[in-house]
Amino acid sequence: MKSKLKRFEIIANRDNVVEPGKELYFQVKGHWKELYFENQNPLTVELACGRGEYSVGLARKFPNQNFVGVDVKGDRLWKGSTWAFEEGLTNVGFLRTQILNIESFFAPGEIDEIWLTFPDPRPRKRDIKRRLTSPRFLDMFKRILKSGGWFRFKTDNTALFDYTLEELNSRNDVCDLKFTHDLYQSDLKLECFDIKTRYEEIFSAEGERIKYLKFKFK
Repeated sequence: MKSKLKRFEIIANRDNVVEPGKELYFQVKGHWKELYFENQNPLTVELACGRGEYSVGLARKFPNQNFVGVDVKGDRLWKGSTWAFEEGLTNVGFLRTQILNIESFFAPGEIDEIWLTFPDPRPRKRDIKRRLTSPRFLDMFKRILKSGGWFRFKTDNTALFDYTLEELNSRNDVCDLKFTHDLYQSDLKLECFDIKTRYEEIFSAEGERIKYLKFKFK
């Protein structure tokens, strides 16, 4: 508990974490590029980022782009925040909020690209509406993602991946859908830049195949 409280204290004093209690928390919607990054570079958002391996990994590879990792767990964000702080990465930040509230922090069309990496699969039927690829969440993401922007999704969970494909195929506003049930044996692995989350490392070591898809909203 002491360690968790210490992490909360650290991120409360870091500029690379936007969270409740900070002035920017209520000002950043529609103004990430101007207020936070102070440039007009493309903005990529990682949803349910956990420790932020993807956000930080992408920021390392693409210094002329902006990245925001979103998660509600402050002790997880502390890790990505620390990596970015220690490496002097100014093109990545973190937002502490629930994904359900995402439209309170990003304006329509503000995001150039979205990554969803290894979210909770919510396997119980009563939790279907809480899956981050359920219709209500996809509708939210469509509103904040710019026209023509990619939505990219990685998971080890076959049931969640198949559910997501069914949802996408049932919609009339999805195009350019490409997917694989075995990323490491697919040409699509090149566009994942060999960045792996902690969960991906664990599941891969256990023999799970990593699934990946990308698509655009019409």
